[in-house]
Amino acid sequence: MFSVTTRTDGPCEAWNVRNAFTAPAGAEGASLLVAVSEAAIAPDLNRFGDTTFDDVTQTATLPELLEVFLGWHLDHDPVGASALGAPGRDHTLGDFSTAGFAAHLAEAREWLTRFEQHRSAALGLHDSVDVELAISMLRGTILRAEAEPWRSDPTEYTAPIFNATFTTFLHRLHPEAELVESVCARLSEVPEVLRACRRNLDPDRTPQLAVDRALGQAVTAAEFLRETLPAEVHDPRLRAELHRAAEPAIAAFAELEAFLREFPARGDWRIGEARYSALLRDHELLGYGAAELHSRGLRAYADLDAQLSEVAPDWRARMRRLQDDHPPTEAAMLAEYIAETERARQFTVDRDLVTMPPGENCRVLPSPAFQRPIFPVAFYVEPPALTRSRTGHFFVPYTPAGFTEDQVRQRLRGNCRAQMPTISVHESYPGHHWHLSWAADTPRTIRKVMISPYFAEGWGLYVERLFFEQGYFTDPRHALAHLDGQAFRAARIVVDTALHCGEMTREQARTYLLQKTTLTEDTAAAEVNRYCSWPTQAPSYLTGCLEILDIRGQYLRERRGSLKQFHDTIAGAGVLPLGLARKVALESE
Repeated sequence: MFSVTTRTDGPCEAWNVRNAFTAPAGAEGASLLVAVSEAAIAPDLNRFGDTTFDDVTQTATLPELLEVFLGWHLDHDPVGASALGAPGRDHTLGDFSTAGFAAHLAEAREWLTRFEQHRSAALGLHDSVDVELAISMLRGTILRAEAEPWRSDPTEYTAPIFNATFTTFLHRLHPEAELVESVCARLSEVPEVLRACRRNLDPDRTPQLAVDRALGQAVTAAEFLRETLPAEVHDPRLRAELHRAAEPAIAAFAELEAFLREFPARGDWRIGEARYSALLRDHELLGYGAAELHSRGLRAYADLDAQLSEVAPDWRARMRRLQDDHPPTEAAMLAEYIAETERARQFTVDRDLVTMPPGENCRVLPSPAFQRPIFPVAFYVEPPALTRSRTGHFFVPYTPAGFTEDQVRQRLRGNCRAQMPTISVHESYPGHHWHLSWAADTPRTIRKVMISPYFAEGWGLYVERLFFEQGYFTDPRHALAHLDGQAFRAARIVVDTALHCGEMTREQARTYLLQKTTLTEDTAAAEVNRYCSWPTQAPSYLTGCLEILDIRGQYLRERRGSLKQFHDTIAGAGVLPLGLARKVALESE
């Protein structure tokens, strides 16, 4: 059930397509090779969008509307489509022209109008949820597209390149020759994509933070494309073909690196309270905006601080001492995370908390190199939801090449032994791996494609709380680390809202996290950079957790089913915005 195959011929790299994570591995990096047979594409999900938008009339049925909509969505995001296992889009990175971005926004507005017209009291519960899901996702797409990130964020261009090439070999949905063919085709587009980046970026709108993030990826490109990627190919002839295709892309990244080093970025990364609140209300369907979310974060932190102070009056100092008890090396950290993942799964089974998806498999691996400069924390990449594969990947946060001995030690302190149990529960069982493997079996295709971070990350934190309730953290150090993690998520809400509403600078945010949480300096700085680049995501953890707890309370009070039935129902419905998840849990027959 848990696999990690070590090798010495090169590092592995990874990337989460829908959530845009990444990081690398050292000489002990795990192989990415996954058997083709286990990831065979489900035959009933092989086609989308044989008709066009113009073919969808006002009298179209909901299934017809959804099929064409999903085809449109996947056509505009071929990299995401490949990660999901949708066929027919594996040979392109997409359209990065100004005309392409403008057309996507205009078409999204048309689709929103079409789905709003399709609302009807006559729809059943699940059809209604699918319509509202499409509407909420389109509103989020429009809100983000109206900000024109293609003018202000170079990672809009660099990230899909790494994403597309890496996940091809991570999931291995096709024979090796087909994988190499698709990657070579995408590599041939890299020079033009990066030319579009240089052409489209506006210095007055681009923040230096975004430039630095893209630079962190660009400097890894040569090693990734010249060494890491070809090392995943068995056939020497195909490997040579990939080497040849990589060279123009490597040259294009070198040109981009030089461009970015001289780029006079002077833009602001803040999105402002109005857009922040619109994303919460219209996209995540929370029913409140940034100010209320900020207040909730302050209250949650105060409550957790009081709870922690009862457990240990000097809880921050105690947790910092516990951080000194960490694995001695990154390889040892990987081995201990594998053991903790196995323990979490066994507890889940023994307590009968959920139904296990048939064929699920959680692989624990070193994080991929091209994201290591950006993400200092563990993360998970789900199985391709439009296939039969239920193999997911839990990535352990290795450090970037060139880190000093002290920086590596700081990373290990941020993954101390006291914290490993709660992190493993969150990422694996019954956290992200169980949830996304279980949700992938929904017959509602739109719910395989459209996901909400407020439910996804809320679920990860909810199951940490569930395991605390179930007595999993019997070691007082583990229990303290669990509560410490909850307090950190509350502090995230405060900082993220304050940053984007102009109430905190980056330095003030870093200081706040160091004062209010037990983060190391390295992790606190990386966290703040993440919040600046990914507005509204950081609050999703505790916000989602508290909403799921509230839904659970009503479900059990109304005697709708057992705790296990609640988990299977709400998680099996997909990764819905929380308002829709509530409807499914409390209104399903």
